[in-house]
This record gives sequence, C-alpha cells and structure tokens, in this order.
Amino acid sequence: MSATPRTIAFIGLGIMGSPMAANLVKAGHTVTGFNLEQSAIDALVAAGGKGATSIADAVAGADVIITMVPADPHVEQVILGEGGVLENAKAGSLVIDMSSITPQTSIKVAAAAAEKGIRTLDAPVSGGEAGAIEAVLSIMVGGEAADFAEAKPLFDALGTTVIHVGPAGAGQTVKAANQLIVAVNIQVVAEAVVFLENAGVDLGAALDVLAGGLAGSTVLNRKKANMVNREFAPGFRIDLHHKDMGIVTAAARAVEAPLPVGSLVAQLVASARANGDGSLDHSALLRGVERLAGRTVK
Repeated sequence: MSATPRTIAFIGLGIMGSPMAANLVKAGHTVTGFNLEQSAIDALVAAGGKGATSIADAVAGADVIITMVPADPHVEQVILGEGGVLENAKAGSLVIDMSSITPQTSIKVAAAAAEKGIRTLDAPVSGGEAGAIEAVLSIMVGGEAADFAEAKPLFDALGTTVIHVGPAGAGQTVKAANQLIVAVNIQVVAEAVVFLENAGVDLGAALDVLAGGLAGSTVLNRKKANMVNREFAPGFRIDLHHKDMGIVTAAARAVEAPLPVGSLVAQLVASARANGDGSLDHSALLRGVERLAGRTVK
C-alpha cells in the first residue's frame, strides 16, 4: 500500500511521542499534536506539524488518532474519559494506541470503540528514544488484519520491524515479553560491567569484544556507553520499566507461565526505583549492582 497522506491526531508528545510525530510529518502526513506541556506542542509545530489546545481540538477531522502515553490510567483517561478520543473521533476513524499497557486495557478500549463505530489497534513499540528518533522502532500490532494493512504505511514511517501479531491485546502481550527480555538483559550486562571492573579489565575493550560474539545484543550495543560513562539521561525511565514489569508478571500469572528470573529482575527494578533511580534510564540498573558490590553510588 502506498503512503497516502493522512490527517493524524497525535496525543502524547513525550520522549517517544515527540520524535514519532515528527517522523510522521517528514513522511508527508498532516499531524496535529496535543500534550500537557506546551513546549512539546511547540516542538512539533517547529517540525512542520500543527498544535492543538485539547484532545477534542486535535481529534477534530482526523482520520487516524495515535496515542502515546505512559500507562493504563492515562490511556483510559485520554481515550475513554470525558473530553477524550472516543467522545470526539468520527465514526470510521482508526485509533492506534502505541502506549505500553496491559492487554486487558487494550481489549477494553477496542470494545468501547467498536460500540461507536471506531476501529482500534494496539501497537506498542520497542527501541527507546534512539529508535524513535531514527525511525527504526520495532512495532508489534494487535487488532484486525485489515486495519493493520491500512495503518502499515504509517508504521513504516516509524519503524523497520512492523508485525501484526494477532487480535486486540496481542500487541501488548508481545510488548510485555519484550520488556521482560530487555530488563533481564540490562541486568546481566550491568552485572558483567561490575565483574569486569572489579577484575581490572579494560571495560570498553571487553564490552566491544563481547558485543561481537554470542553475548552481543541490541541492549549491549545501545546501553554500554551509558554504563561505561555512568550517563543515565532517560531514553526509557526505570519508572516506566517498573510499570512494564508489573504488566508482564501479572500477564504471565494469568496464563500460568513461570517467570523465575523475570520475577527476580522485577524486584531489582523495583529496588532501583525505591532507591531514587526511577527517573533515570533503565541502564541505571547498574547502580543497583554497584550498591550490592559495596560501592558508593552518587
């Protein structure tokens, strides 16, 4: 399907949403954004988009409405709440929620939208801030196949791995598995960093050679500089990964899937948050390993 220009409302211009909306503008779409912070709206306007004063203002006349907000309560408020998307979207429009939430909330949103003749997709992403900026996100999509096919050109402007994984809620289930793998991977990389440093090995050289072998991963490639330099400006905050680990542990329990390692890492993520690291990038799980090693963490 060709990338026919669409009229898009984009709700939620945060660390991820802002570059994603800008990439849709670059792809030739008309994008009207709304965010609680005016500075984010101004940034979209500077990138060639349009600004809105409310959700209703953003949604008016939109063919496609994309939401990218932090958690389940925000999705429910933005889409289902008073003055929200479903109150203002036209019948036949397509709502694409790209937040990371529980599968149950996505199914609830889909059912409520269907009653109003509005179609939905749940399309959470992986790749962090860098992936959003570079338009190389991995996007896992739940919903009707025909709606996915219609939205595919939009997804192609945002990511390089775009896959329809099943009905409503399936995208969120796959995202939960993604966050499980990422958290465990970050944790073991952090443990390796402290091990290598305590052994007196050249850390940069060691991580470079590890990245070239079976131990290599996207997590190692993207996060090793953060760990080596102790620079934890948030690409994806520990607070949000804590929320996601709650999602995956609850979802796994619901289907009786054991998570022995994942449950432990969920507790380590919670510990990092309790120690005041919630606003840092999730690579700051390294700080928790340093605490366990008896180091003074500033």
